[in-house]
Amino acid sequence: MPSPQPPRNSTLLHATTVASGGQAVLIRGASGSGKSSLALQLLAYGADLVADDRTQIWVQDGGVMATVPNSILGQIEARGVGILRASAAGPQPVSLVVDCDAIETERLPPLRTTRLLDVTLPVVGKLAYPHFPAAILLYLRHGRLA
Repeated sequence: MPSPQPPRNSTLLHATTVASGGQAVLIRGASGSGKSSLALQLLAYGADLVADDRTQIWVQDGGVMATVPNSILGQIEARGVGILRASAAGPQPVSLVVDCDAIETERLPPLRTTRLLDVTLPVVGKLAYPHFPAAILLYLRHGRLA
């Protein structure tokens, strides 16, 4: 089934988006930086795929919404394995950005933000620790303390 199409003023980003608990994380970074790898780990923990590699975003009700172009609906690349099928979440509100080009070095980093389409969103850098995907899911489901 095709995904509902975003408004004409949407923007296409080189990003992967995954959702859990009605909130989405937009994972951005250079090619080969681990976007799909993180998304696969999140999917294995029970999240749903919004879009892999190309995400359409737009502003709605003061927040950023994300969806997938129909041509790649329900598909995710697993490097070294191939293109896999995944259940598609449909359009979701973005509540967090993971920047795979920024490596987090602080144990308890300050709250950082980024702007997408003039909307301020929290952003975290990539971590090379096994708990990172689980921490992202908890962030989506329950938020972060200041």
